[in-house]
Amino acid sequence: MQMLLKGDYFNGRFTHPEGLGNLSGAQERILKKCPAELTQTLWEAGVYFDHVEKVIASAEKGFDSWRKLSFAERINFLKKYQEIVRARKDEIAMALALEVGKPLWEAKTEAAALDSKVSVTITDSLKRIEQETLKDVMPKIDGHVVYKPLGPCFVIGPFNFPCHLANGQILSALLAGNSIIFKPSEKTIFSAQLMIECFHQAGFPEGVVNFINGTGYTAGKLTGDKRIRGIFFTGSRNVGLKILENTYKDLGKLVALELGGKNSTIIHHDTNISHALPELLRACFLTSGQRCTSTSMILVHRKIEQEFISQFKALTERIRVGHPTKDQDPFMGPLIDEHAEKLYFDFCQFGKQEGAEEIVSPRKLDVGYQGHYVSPSIHYAKKPDLKGKFIQEEIFGPNCFFVPYDDIEEAIKIANCTEYGLAASVFTRDQDIYKLCLRDIDSGLLNLNRSTVGATARMPFGGVKNSGNHHPAAVSMIDHCVSTVASLETLDDNSSKISDVVGLEN
Repeated sequence: MQMLLKGDYFNGRFTHPEGLGNLSGAQERILKKCPAELTQTLWEAGVYFDHVEKVIASAEKGFDSWRKLSFAERINFLKKYQEIVRARKDEIAMALALEVGKPLWEAKTEAAALDSKVSVTITDSLKRIEQETLKDVMPKIDGHVVYKPLGPCFVIGPFNFPCHLANGQILSALLAGNSIIFKPSEKTIFSAQLMIECFHQAGFPEGVVNFINGTGYTAGKLTGDKRIRGIFFTGSRNVGLKILENTYKDLGKLVALELGGKNSTIIHHDTNISHALPELLRACFLTSGQRCTSTSMILVHRKIEQEFISQFKALTERIRVGHPTKDQDPFMGPLIDEHAEKLYFDFCQFGKQEGAEEIVSPRKLDVGYQGHYVSPSIHYAKKPDLKGKFIQEEIFGPNCFFVPYDDIEEAIKIANCTEYGLAASVFTRDQDIYKLCLRDIDSGLLNLNRSTVGATARMPFGGVKNSGNHHPAAVSMIDHCVSTVASLETLDDNSSKISDVVGLEN
């Protein structure tokens, strides 16, 4: 697959100052190797700092016209985009597989979600921001609640779901009447460009959709600009904190953060083990563990710990790791890059240093291609260091560790020990235990007899503590794309009289 980068997109067209393939005038260059086959260079991108001003000006112009359109008119554009992204889903899936390293079957799932997300945004999200009227809210007065778009919004995408997660934020912002500027992860520019091409083919007015490549410097310039009224970020806690530091003095700017997780699954003694095992295998190791909702800690009841761990270990050792497009349906592909690979092995080493036993050791794999291929790993901690780095930090790799417990209150305490609070799950037949976990575990998502991965777009998605800032995405993303205006309408314009004013001289 040839990956030809077209440059940044603003004023309704792609702009590559030096011409395609010529990066002589770029302030920064980004070289992308295929994580599955390092001998293959996918693309080289140029970063142009002077484009920051140009994309903001383009977004301002686009917002001025787009906000005046009706919902019906905006929906027509979104449906055109939906048709195009559906037609190009195989092309997008191949790009995702090669850039991210996720198996092609998994990449196809993400590509298909771009289409379905349009329908969910229109049918489920739109009703959350439609004008409300309260008849006779006061005598002879009607009340109206109106939702107005914020202005130009800046979407910063992650590498693990470079299209799907940004797509949901972009669609909500557009339907609400905002223009957008999208900066993808510098690791997945081509996949994101394909999505922008679909918006372009759909004929969106100039300046409504904008796209810029870059690293942290580019993002910092955009987040700090007062003309940007909304910032939607998905990524690590540390970058989220930098965004807050760069924006906290601008009270007119809405910042919605979707950050990391250190997610727990509780396996109670009454669990249906044959059901829980495949659920947990996917939760721990899908996308090579590079999901913010991946399960890290497995709290298993002592009555079944030996049986459960033994069966889970056997399944883990059966996982096939391979090339995402050349091998037949591997469970896992490679990690995204060398930095991710190093962090994975470093964190596993922290686990050993902090007293965790290796049940399945992490290994660098030779699968026939030179890439960032690693084996999944499992640790066990009978008495874990609850303040240790291994338990507290997000690994973002294919690792999980088991911790035994005696009663559910102990399990909940361990689940709550980290600074994250994104996703959790409990496997049990006891509804009272489920309700207790739902009440007491600090988590934005909590599932019963279902893994921590695979959320639905029809419900809110977001975390607490260091996993977000109380602006959940998915169906409720659109809530953060508007400001709320309350309006009182007097139905009788003869009802007020000067004589009714108290305190006037005769």
